Amino acid sequence: MTDPAVDAPGNPTGSAPRGLDLDRLGAYLAAHRPELAAGPLSARLIAGGRSNLTYLLRCGDRELVLRRPPLGHVLATAHDMAREHRVISALAPTDVPVPDALLLCPDEDVIGAPFYLMEKVDGEVYRSRSQTDPLTAGQRRELAMAMMDTLAALHMVEPAAVGLADFGRPEGYLARQVRRWAGQLDRSRSRPLPGIDELRDALAASVPEGANAGRIVHGDYRLDNLLAAVEPVAVRAVLDWEMATLGDPLADLGLLLTYWSVLGDSELADGNPVADGLGPRAGFPSGAELIDRYAARSDVDVGPLHWHVALGCFKLAVICEGIHYRHTLGQTLGPGFDRIGGMVAPLVEHGLRAVREK
Repeated sequence: MTDPAVDAPGNPTGSAPRGLDLDRLGAYLAAHRPELAAGPLSARLIAGGRSNLTYLLRCGDRELVLRRPPLGHVLATAHDMAREHRVISALAPTDVPVPDALLLCPDEDVIGAPFYLMEKVDGEVYRSRSQTDPLTAGQRRELAMAMMDTLAALHMVEPAAVGLADFGRPEGYLARQVRRWAGQLDRSRSRPLPGIDELRDALAASVPEGANAGRIVHGDYRLDNLLAAVEPVAVRAVLDWEMATLGDPLADLGLLLTYWSVLGDSELADGNPVADGLGPRAGFPSGAELIDRYAARSDVDVGPLHWHVALGCFKLAVICEGIHYRHTLGQTLGPGFDRIGGMVAPLVEHGLRAVREK
């Protein structure tokens, strides 16, 4: 993985970053997977994680990736390591590129939280203009289209065929999404948020039928949750499956368009750690072109996307508010978190406009 890695603030280079006890981890690996503990352990926090923490772990001459929940204020349903490990294991034989899952540890006593290990995949996480500006116009277009082809491939996987028939409850998925994110908002709320309750109520009062329900949904699909290459252009792996379930695939598409067209086509994108490097302002194709590509490669009826974009705005506003809350408590690692709280109000405003569309 070529995503830049940094040592956690307050830790000297080479020491264990916050959230990772290397001595206890080494003892656990020696007992359960000794082939992964053949040499000294070292680790670095991979920069850019917004929720679950991701570490680059060196075990002797081998490099692996470790995922664990964030430090403090953990909303358990959004940080379930077992679910994330299960879905990437199930998708391994499909056309959806995922890292090889190696180990799941549900024992919180080892490093303070459940975690899992996966193979390191070579590729680039494109999340900033400094990375995407050097790409040619053709590379940006191909990368965007590869992103949509991969999303379509995910939504075409039959859950039962990969052992995920019981991975979620498709019936009532969209209504539950509204209730779930409303509940997470209440648990993360630390300041006045004008309009967000109105958006929540408008979504709850206009839930569409959800004719596409029952597909595997990633839950946070976007360009910087992919490992990609540009020579040739390819998606090497889809990352960050913490919110995956069975549901309506338009939820993925609506959230992607929220990142791409709502944030990525406005001044909010400039230098922002969530939206910088995305969307038309960064020289990528328009949201309409993404929809056309997706529709041409899947059997999903794109339907009332305006409602799903509104849901995406609400969901992303809640996520940003949760990150803002953890930042105020000093529980986020890495740069850029001080700006995320400023994204909540514009997302709410756009969501209200979208949910009112006919």
